[in-house]
Amino acid sequence: MYAIRNVNGHIQVYNDKGLFLFSADTEREAREELRNYAQHSA
Repeated sequence: MYAIRNVNGHIQVYNDKGLFLFSADTEREAREELRNYAQHSA
């Protein structure tokens, strides 16, 4: 499970423990990166 947060107009992604994973310019970009991240960490 991941959390996608908008922080001052910038998207940040956190894991289920609340640790920062990466940032993105848009939510769409974050979701794409998250798919790649999940595939490579599995």
